[in-house]
Amino acid sequence: MNANAMHDVVILGGGLAGLSLALQLRQRFADLDIVVLERNTHPAPLAAHKVGESKVEIGAHYLADTLGLRGHLDDEHIRKFGFRFFWSDGREDLDGVTELGVSTVMPTPTWQIDRGILENHMGRLARERGIDFRDGCTVRGVDFGEGDAAHDVRVSHNGETQTLAARWVVDASGRAGLIKRKLDLAEDNGHDANAIWFRIDDRLAIDHWCNDHDWSGRCDPPERWRSTNHLCGPGYWVWLIPLSSGAHSVGIVCDAAMHPMETMNTFERTLEWLHEHQPLVARACEAKRDKLMDFRFLRGYSYASKQVFSGDRWALSGEAGLFLDPFYSPGTDFIAIGNTYICELIALDRAGKPVGPYARLYEQLMLSFYNNTLSMYRGQYGIFGDAEVMSIKVIWDYTYYWGVLCQLVFQNRLTDLALFGELQQELTEAARLNLDMQAFLRRWAELSPRPNLPCMFDQQDLGWFVGMNSSLHDALDDAGVRDRLRSNVALMRNLAATIVARAQATCPSLDAGGLPSAASPQTPLFASAA
Repeated sequence: MNANAMHDVVILGGGLAGLSLALQLRQRFADLDIVVLERNTHPAPLAAHKVGESKVEIGAHYLADTLGLRGHLDDEHIRKFGFRFFWSDGREDLDGVTELGVSTVMPTPTWQIDRGILENHMGRLARERGIDFRDGCTVRGVDFGEGDAAHDVRVSHNGETQTLAARWVVDASGRAGLIKRKLDLAEDNGHDANAIWFRIDDRLAIDHWCNDHDWSGRCDPPERWRSTNHLCGPGYWVWLIPLSSGAHSVGIVCDAAMHPMETMNTFERTLEWLHEHQPLVARACEAKRDKLMDFRFLRGYSYASKQVFSGDRWALSGEAGLFLDPFYSPGTDFIAIGNTYICELIALDRAGKPVGPYARLYEQLMLSFYNNTLSMYRGQYGIFGDAEVMSIKVIWDYTYYWGVLCQLVFQNRLTDLALFGELQQELTEAARLNLDMQAFLRRWAELSPRPNLPCMFDQQDLGWFVGMNSSLHDALDDAGVRDRLRSNVALMRNLAATIVARAQATCPSLDAGGLPSAASPQTPLFASAA
């Protein structure tokens, strides 16, 4: 590391966000001088390393296609059997509760990731591609240069302290949030939730927790263990995520007011809580307690930031800036989106163009995606115990995700400002529909509860839904992208009318708010469980 050289980009943090950005920058600029400073030493430990193991479509596409890691994902990680949900609070009979999931794997691949295996691989790739990746480093501080002057990054490495000059500094330090703390950018987002998690060094075979052959036969292959399994109840959900190293990741995520952290902030208390709420999980973990690898908890995991990109040549990536919620696993999605904007800002700077105006525009887009997605979580945990309302919510949330945000990412349109200008009305309508639907779902769930009946809502039964997933990789031209987005907003409008009609059929007094009336065209949904 040449302390006297001017480095093009210094990235604070060499985890998933920092290494992804470094590899993405290297793909775009062969001559870019990139330094990555990682506090931990490599190789990172397997399994008991970090959470964020379940990847969904945007994050999976980013890793597999944007960064070119598909071969590694296929060879070293687990192809996911989609998301799966059980409304099993206090129950021991999985065949006797409502299940939401797919009977066969969806066309667009996603993976369960062992973060240790992935980040070790990415670190090796970074060094092979000429990126100055330094592990075992401690960043002592950042001093921003004024105007066009270089930024200084003070770092300790192998007992020596150096100051690195950098054109760009990107904070990917995770929750340490070095730049966020320095500039006082932290912002409360109104979503107060907590999480605990641990890893068991063995497989938790959910498929063996039920001996009913009909239940097993609902899935082909009968491998529910490959799913991100969500076991849900009022105010909480429990995750089960398998890792290719052979371990299983377990977590509880809950509304802070409904399930206080003090009831689960040790492994023993967690087992007690699980015995009450998810006894099958409790027994499986208790039987393997000698294989416990780690135990962590985190209060108030969700937060925002007043700023994430700056025309003064700094940016925040991943959890150093924003974090939503583990439900739907959006963490790597927002790494992908944010890193794409950071790459574009650096490209503009290298081309001698003014960065400030674009930084403000990209930040507006980034924060709009964040806030629209936040509405799926904030204030919604109270309905997590309602099997029918939550099943409908999952379908709605994924329709919005696949129909709008995925289209912008998969079609490489995140920086297409002309498209955002032309489709402003449609995109604003989509955001408004989503906000109104989240409020409607809360009102619906507050009425008399629907029974939790023994059935499976199979997403494969919804042809239009599977079609959205299978078309994500379609190669579209400019007109095709615009037509697709307009069509998907129309689909959202029709789906909203279908949901309103379904709810009002049993709750006629339920206020639709600003959502379309039942007279609108209908989009097929599951048969009611009621």
